[in-house]
Formats: sequence, structure tokens, C-alpha cells
Amino acid sequence: MRVPNLPARKTCARAARVLLFLCALLAISRPPACAQATEPQQPPPQNPAPPPETQPPDTSAETKPANPVQAVEDKTKEAAELTKDAATAGLIKARDWESSWIEGVYVGRHQPLITLTASQRRQIYLQQTLTTPGAYMKRMFQAGIDQARGTPSQWDDGLGGYAERFASREGQFITANTLAALGNAKLGYEVRYDKCKCSGLWPRTRHAFIRNLVTYDRSEQHLHPQWALYGGAFGGGMLATAWKPGSKNVFSEGALAMAGQLGWGTLLNFVTEFSREINRKQGINH
Repeated sequence: MRVPNLPARKTCARAARVLLFLCALLAISRPPACAQATEPQQPPPQNPAPPPETQPPDTSAETKPANPVQAVEDKTKEAAELTKDAATAGLIKARDWESSWIEGVYVGRHQPLITLTASQRRQIYLQQTLTTPGAYMKRMFQAGIDQARGTPSQWDDGLGGYAERFASREGQFITANTLAALGNAKLGYEVRYDKCKCSGLWPRTRHAFIRNLVTYDRSEQHLHPQWALYGGAFGGGMLATAWKPGSKNVFSEGALAMAGQLGWGTLLNFVTEFSREINRKQGINH
């Protein structure tokens, strides 16, 4: 049996130990690849800026949602009040409009009488004669009375006869009012009714009757007979005979027209004088 060479074996063993030592050093200086793959990378530390301070929402101004039923009731009440106010205002306006048809132009109890200018006289003439409903409604009423009485008898009782009677009344009225306006302007007489500054039924009724007979001059202090008013009525009655059928006496027709002015004028003044009391009877205090 051949014995291996001992020095050579020792050299190999020494070389193996050196190689093993180098491998150990290499393993210590470098971590394993599997450890690097499994270990998560830590992100670098960051210092984020703090979020801006925000004010908390102000909930004090917020109101709770209203009850739908209560909101509907409130709207209904509000609409009812508005409807009531509108109805009252409309009734007052209609009442005042209807009253102006009858009353015409007048001076209130606590208002001073101021002399009219020519422009004011012209405006009052147009209102009393042509431009207001009352100028026609009164004549329609008088024509209705003539229709019921059947005068003039030559006109029939139908719509055509009523139209003829209305046209006759309107023509006579325009003539009388125009003559009265011209006469009052020439004389400087007052054409408005002034309410009595007195109190009581009889003094006020007396005032309404007297003011249909006399009126003030330009001074608004001195009373004079209503020459122009009754002169215009007389002239209108005379002129109406030109279109009325049958033979008519012009003077008697003029006298009848003056009597009509006395009656209708007094009634008009009475309604104007007690218009406030009449309105109260209608249920509206205004």
C-alpha cells in the first residue's frame, strides 16, 4: 500500500482552510440576495405642511326647515288678507265712483271756497256735461221715467221710443248746461255745491235747498240768485220743442224745465250733503 505524500496533503488542507476563510468573509460583508428582496424599502421621512386652519361652519344662522303644513297655512292667511284688502279697496273705489256720478263736483265742509279760473270752469263743464258717466246715467233715468209715463205719446213704447226719449233729454240737458256755464262764467258765479258747515238734519236740508236757488259771486262771500242756472234750464226747455212731436208752447216747456231744475237740483244737493251718512248705510265708513 502506497502512503500519500504528507507535505502535499498538508498544503492542500491549508489551501482549503484559506478558501473557506475567504468565503466566510465574503458572506459576512454582503447580505443575502433573498433578504434584500423580501425586506420592504422604507420611504424617506417626510414633513408634510399642516393643513390650513378652517373656521367651523356657522350653524347659528341656519334655521330649521319650516313645517310644510304651517307654511301653507301662513300663505293661505296672507293671501286671504290681501284678497280682503283688495276687495275692500275695490268696493270703496266703486262706491266713490258711483257716488261721483250723482254728486258731481262739490266743496267739502272744511274746505275754503276759492274763485275758479277759466280752465277750472271748462274742466267742470266737461265733467258735468260730456266726459263722466253721470252725465249720461241721469238722462237715462229720466228717459226711463218718460218711457213709463208714455210721454211724448207719439213715440212708441219699445226700444226705439226709449232711444228717442233719451236723445231728447240729453239734447235738452246739454243745451241747458252750456247756457248755464256761459252765464255763470260771465257773471263770475260759483258752479260748485259747498257742503254746509252746520250740523243737524234740518239745517243741512235747508242749506241744500237754498243753495239750489242762490250761489256765490267771485268774492265767494256774497250770495246771488241762480240766474244762469235757471236761465239755462228755461232755454233748454224751449229748444227741446224743436224736436218733440206735437204743438208745444215754448214758454210752458221752459217753465216746466225750470221746475225740473228746482226738483232735481234740490235732490242732487241733498244727496251730496248727506253722502257720508249714505255711505255709512252702505256699510263702509270712508
